[in-house]
Amino acid sequence: MRIGIPAETRPGETRVAATPETVKKLVAARHQVIVQSNAGVSSSVTDEAYAAAGAEIGSAADAFGADMVLKVRAPGPDELAAMRPGTVLIGMLNHFDTENTAVMAQHGLSAFALEAAPRISRAQSMDVLSSQANIAGYKAVMMAANTYQRFMPMLMTAAGTVKAARVLIMGVGVAGLQAIATAKRMGAVIEASDVRPPVKEQVESLGAKFIDVPFVTDEEREIAQGSGGYARSMPADWMRRQAELVHERAKLADIIITTALIPGRKAPVLIGEDTVKAMKPGSVIVDMAVEQGGNCPLSELGRTVTKYGVHIIGEPNLATLVAADASALYARNVLDFLKLIVDKDAALAINRDDEIVAATLLCHGGEILRKQ
Repeated sequence: MRIGIPAETRPGETRVAATPETVKKLVAARHQVIVQSNAGVSSSVTDEAYAAAGAEIGSAADAFGADMVLKVRAPGPDELAAMRPGTVLIGMLNHFDTENTAVMAQHGLSAFALEAAPRISRAQSMDVLSSQANIAGYKAVMMAANTYQRFMPMLMTAAGTVKAARVLIMGVGVAGLQAIATAKRMGAVIEASDVRPPVKEQVESLGAKFIDVPFVTDEEREIAQGSGGYARSMPADWMRRQAELVHERAKLADIIITTALIPGRKAPVLIGEDTVKAMKPGSVIVDMAVEQGGNCPLSELGRTVTKYGVHIIGEPNLATLVAADASALYARNVLDFLKLIVDKDAALAINRDDEIVAATLLCHGGEILRKQ
């Protein structure tokens, strides 16, 4: 099969869907791999490295003209026009964008949205959301430390003692857990909050204190269990109680990192304007949910702003700031997914009875298979 690796054209997107490591394995499996020239340059991968792994270096038209196209982000209009009907497209295609899914179906593509894979044990090795969130959680702490004008760890010096920074992590999924681990390695004192009770043990195992918001109804307790590994929207009264508790903890925090997202919906507000006003001057907020409306209403997409003396970082898609490792992990996710739709003879074999394949297949043969 001819597999194309085009350069990403979305502004700020630095990742690439294949690396020399995965190209070498694809070539060993008897595939012909065409990489667009300079597709990996933002991820510190040269054309020479791809060629040494067995890839052909070509143009965008060459890559999009392949039987299968591997991408990071959903294609734009010009990219869609460059693909032939019947092309297999694999990437993080935003399955909630029904309009773009309809356009891909109209073009006759077989489109797989990797981010829609169910969070089951068998899909762990192809879980692009987890691999990229892990990197984003690390980078969030690095950015916070760079903006924060004090030390992170406690230091005892001849000039006196410097207190450790207090870090509050809101939302303890993959990104939140990595943020806890990274901040802990840097010597911070950490607290964390999440609607899901089971994460308390994980938080404490990493050396952080869990902020517990008691449940007063069975409905709250049931919703808090989440769905498919994701948090669900909590009732208004629970959110009010959480906001009150968070407000008090935020006043003591030096750094707050918010990671709370609900797939396909606007991000919940966790740090309100009144809370920002009450925070210490020089404090830092990293709003990792800024692309979905933000966990703080004062966040601005793509900007770092200072409001009421608090620095608020609204940088989207933090994984792109660690492009080399982000690409390496993403490319391995893609390679593992291909094992589900390519047989041992290197031919396409889409088994729609497989639950991972069925969950990720957005459209096929002109038909929209997933409605959201």
